[in-house]
Amino acid sequence: MKTNTFFSIKLITLFSCIFLFASCTDLDEVVLDEVLGENASNPAGALAAAYDRLGDGTFVDHGGVFSLQEYTTDEAILPTRGSDWGDGGKWRDMHEFTWKSDNAIVGDNWNKLTNGITRSLTAIQSAEESSIPEKKLFLAESKALLAYYLYTTLDLYGQAPYRDPLNPNAPLQILKADTQIDKLITDVEALLPDLADVGQQQTHTGRFTKQAAYGFLSTMYLNRAVFKDRFNATSNFNFNEPAVSGGGTDMDRVIYYTSLLINSGKYTLESNYFKNFARDNNTGTELIFAISQKIDYIRNGSNSFAYVSMERNQRTSAANRGTNAACTTPEFYATWDNNHDDPRFNQAYQYADGTWFTNDGTTPSVPATDIVPKSANLPWFHFTRGIVAGPQYGPILLASGSLEMVNGRIKVSPLYMEKSTTTRMDFTPSLTFKNPSQAVFAQNEINQGARIFKYEFDPEGGNGNSNVDIPLYRLGGIYTMRAEAYFRKGNTALAMDDLNKLRTSRKRESLYASAPGKALTSLDVTQLYNEIGFELYWELYRRPQMIRFGKFDLPGTAKPASQPFRRVFPIPQSTIDVTKEFTQNQGYN
Repeated sequence: MKTNTFFSIKLITLFSCIFLFASCTDLDEVVLDEVLGENASNPAGALAAAYDRLGDGTFVDHGGVFSLQEYTTDEAILPTRGSDWGDGGKWRDMHEFTWKSDNAIVGDNWNKLTNGITRSLTAIQSAEESSIPEKKLFLAESKALLAYYLYTTLDLYGQAPYRDPLNPNAPLQILKADTQIDKLITDVEALLPDLADVGQQQTHTGRFTKQAAYGFLSTMYLNRAVFKDRFNATSNFNFNEPAVSGGGTDMDRVIYYTSLLINSGKYTLESNYFKNFARDNNTGTELIFAISQKIDYIRNGSNSFAYVSMERNQRTSAANRGTNAACTTPEFYATWDNNHDDPRFNQAYQYADGTWFTNDGTTPSVPATDIVPKSANLPWFHFTRGIVAGPQYGPILLASGSLEMVNGRIKVSPLYMEKSTTTRMDFTPSLTFKNPSQAVFAQNEINQGARIFKYEFDPEGGNGNSNVDIPLYRLGGIYTMRAEAYFRKGNTALAMDDLNKLRTSRKRESLYASAPGKALTSLDVTQLYNEIGFELYWELYRRPQMIRFGKFDLPGTAKPASQPFRRVFPIPQSTIDVTKEFTQNQGYN
């Protein structure tokens, strides 16, 4: 949703029970049409609206924050593919580093995030002025969400708007990343006594609990040095300066907060890595803070992270298909050299009768006994999960509108591209562009690019809908943060212990005897960098990681060497034009 003025919220319809309660109450449907300071009389509804902004495209759609955090990195690229995905160059801008202040993705995400700030401020005002029994809890969650939206905006844009929610005449303030990061940290630390432990006071992984705050504080301390010295030309950030509170250094505080989570007994690493991204991941053991998604409600969950990589002729059912957009780059694919047996790389699927789909042409058919939920008995086909390359196989959609069958089973055939029907669906790890500086494919080249099938494609509610919760913090990522903090403090042995915990806790499918990942025997900065990518690819963390490690400015596929000013995005020109308090970020004037 776009807003023309900073403090307006336009007619949002949502189900607050998705975000606030395990079971629905009389707050099922909340309709807001308000200005901050007016009509903020429903604390539960106002808080639900603040949560809703997380999932309404912002952190769950590939065109949302994902496009800024991933398409600008080596993990993801969205080329123009023949007649598709040109869109005025807005997607290519992200990877080619040619974005300007009028780029639609830059502007749309600014609107979403600043609207999240607005909704959080409204929730704070509503809770503060109420006398409900949950006042203290709702106020803490509202303030935590405000900090999260502010932090994300400061991370991406270097500036963020703020207005005191309790003063109707308060002036608009423009917060700056280098000076605001310390206050964000201390503000969130001050909320800890009032936030609930997960599972208490009707909370769950979809609400901002103490445990979510521990993950958030770990992230802020890990990136504090970058916020304070963003444009350091040599990327020589001071990660071990004294912490803003609690004693020790920034890295000590990362270790402290990550250890609270690791040692809490509340979470365990999933042996099946891909369970974290499955349609039933809300029953797992690893999610700490996630965006709750349901197909059942007015705003259905988003399948975008799965849908965006899958080709149009890849069909999980007769009613669903992919869209052949994003892929990964040769640079990221190459980091997995000699690691393709890592359980996080990919995973074949086994049907109930023992049949394996291995995507190598050796599976002639699979049973049609898996049925798409809530469908008219549509058979459900399961593709390989993870990083997928090479010739592709799967079911063919017949002219009758059903999947091709053989002897009552789903027939598996070699697949061809939908919009280039003589081009074999062969996801090449390499990307060969006619002009190496422009990510543009001819129509007969649209098969290129290894794909990321990390999130399960949920066929229940259409191409774009999903029940898969989107993790913002999960235990695997917490281990990577602690490992990086140990390494930056010079404790390589403890860093390697944490990375090996991730490696050896994950197990391959039974087709490979449930073999665990192999432990590292040594660790250097390159291996640390790669290991973080192995655990967190496609999860909106790559851009900050590349900046911390001095990789973001380097040239790559269809990307030139870039200047440090590109480490933040410009303030949209439409905002500069109407809000005199903003000045444009350096390099974008």
